[in-house]
Amino acid sequence: MKVCVLVLGLSLVLTVCVARSPYQAVLQHSRIRGRQQGPNVCAMQQIKGGDKKYFTNCKQWYHRKICGKPTVITYECCPGYEKIPGEKGCPAALPLVNIYNTLGAVGASTTQMYSERAQLKEEIEGPGSFTFFAPSNEAWASLPTEILDALVSNVNIELLNALHYHMVNRRLTSEELKHGSSFASMYQDFPVHIHHYSNGIVTVNCARLIKPDQHATNGIVHVVDRVITAISNNVHTLIDIDDDLETLRTAMAAAGLTTILENEGQYTIFAPTNEAFEKIPQETLNRILGDPVALKDLLNYHILKHMQCAESIVSGTPMETLQGTVLEVGCDGDQMTLNGKAIITKKDQLGTNGVIHYINELLIPDSAKVLLELAEGSSVATATKLFVQAGLTPHLTGSEALTMLAPLDDAFKGSLTMTADMRKLMTNHILKEQLSSKSLYHGQELETLGGLKLRVFVYRNNLCIENACIAAHDKTGRYATMFTVDKVLTPPMGTVMDVLKADSRFSLLVGAIQAAGMTELLNQQGALTFFAPTNDAFSALSQPELNKLMRNGQELSGVLRYHLGEGMLVSGGVGSHTRVKPLQGEKLELGVRNYTVYVNKVPVADADLMATNGVVHAVNSIIKPLPPKVDREQADGPAAPLRSAASPGADSKSFRNG
Repeated sequence: MKVCVLVLGLSLVLTVCVARSPYQAVLQHSRIRGRQQGPNVCAMQQIKGGDKKYFTNCKQWYHRKICGKPTVITYECCPGYEKIPGEKGCPAALPLVNIYNTLGAVGASTTQMYSERAQLKEEIEGPGSFTFFAPSNEAWASLPTEILDALVSNVNIELLNALHYHMVNRRLTSEELKHGSSFASMYQDFPVHIHHYSNGIVTVNCARLIKPDQHATNGIVHVVDRVITAISNNVHTLIDIDDDLETLRTAMAAAGLTTILENEGQYTIFAPTNEAFEKIPQETLNRILGDPVALKDLLNYHILKHMQCAESIVSGTPMETLQGTVLEVGCDGDQMTLNGKAIITKKDQLGTNGVIHYINELLIPDSAKVLLELAEGSSVATATKLFVQAGLTPHLTGSEALTMLAPLDDAFKGSLTMTADMRKLMTNHILKEQLSSKSLYHGQELETLGGLKLRVFVYRNNLCIENACIAAHDKTGRYATMFTVDKVLTPPMGTVMDVLKADSRFSLLVGAIQAAGMTELLNQQGALTFFAPTNDAFSALSQPELNKLMRNGQELSGVLRYHLGEGMLVSGGVGSHTRVKPLQGEKLELGVRNYTVYVNKVPVADADLMATNGVVHAVNSIIKPLPPKVDREQADGPAAPLRSAASPGADSKSFRNG
């Protein structure tokens, strides 16, 4: 029982329908959309500029697109009904006649003509109960001339056999055309192969049923969009006999996949041609062909676990491969696409256990790539160039178990000249083990190739390694993994006090810290977040205010401690409303607006100056407590949408959620 909720105009109509099959569900939706035109009218979607029509489902109705192309709505009589002059809709049921006469009434007059020429007319006019998958007039017209000539030149044998292959000696409604089923045809019992997809499309030998369920007195007619032929070879044999797939054949034998494609099943193979293999750099191809694990992954990435005919695709859909990851199988007009690219050169080469689509580009999964190849296929071109310039190519192309932290292109600022310091920095973007971001935990330490220890911070809204937070899903290669991060790492080079002393912007703050007797606090081990007032912040005070503050050690200590939060909070861990408990005072209210962190309405001028015992965020104003009843939305300046507060998962006491 499926409950379909449809919004029609301004009213909400609840339609409860027993969806007997995906096709029937789509037909029911088309009926509902067409009912304003009269009884038994179905809404159809026709691709603009073409003849293809589809019964419409809810998604297609609202998107008004099929295979990325705009559609127009047309209205037709639903199957089994016809118009009556002067009356609205299609009120009359079609009179039941035999299959021969039905062919003429449903747009299959060419099939009707060839049935007569092949002396099949008497059979499909007479007693019995048949199913006829009848090619439309357009299907016959699109048949290659040489094939059509061969059929009509020998009507008593070739044409009759071809038509008998389109027939089953029993009545089969669309309801009985189950996905993955097959039925013996009336040509030497050769089977016809049925696929009934979840989007309502039904195919026989990959030909789409465009007018299903046309009932007759002696059976049923399903009009199809192409002429189908008998199948005797499995997909392995099809690959084996095609010279254009010679390299693929050799690779499958080397990977031990031959027997899989000889077994029973419902496979879809995106078969790379010899040309596709030739496009791959020879060094890369040799590496993969010489690595049984990578080769098997690559080939399995070209095989779907189920059979997908080209006509079943009306939009991009992720589909699982034998390798375990997904391909997006879609379409662009008449072209079938893979991962958004129109690389399929030949469609629907049908075997007894699957279908083959030829492609002119090899698909290499991440699991068959080395680090350099992972990086080259991502939005980290600047980092990739710098890794190579830093002399790290042997690590990026070898078999070491590593993890690369690759900053996005826009994370790099200023000069990118390769210096000794830049080389050291890039070396510290590579970790000494292969990791998964899912296995990282708060407080974990990770060692780099440069010998540094980097810390992991887990927040409610982010996962960060030092100041750099993970910005995309892991890319897991053959030996190593790539984490895409949002910033260039700034590894800690000293304590909080060392960071402040090394930066001339904090010279007045350093003096204030010493005057308040807090030097030891900022040098000792721990985890602090310092919203550090710059010289500009102190200069903004009036001279009497500044003098008063600097002379009163207790008041000065209180002000500075209000700028120090418990625990480490990098900018990537700040959400819309985050509360930090200061060393003195009630709370600090943090938020983010237009990529700027605000603390008690004061913008952070320079974030994430990393230290061994904390993190420093520069502010150009002295931070003051907010008025008691101020709306919390004011904490981050202009109003921002409310989201979950950020909080390190391992230190819930330090950062309190608002």
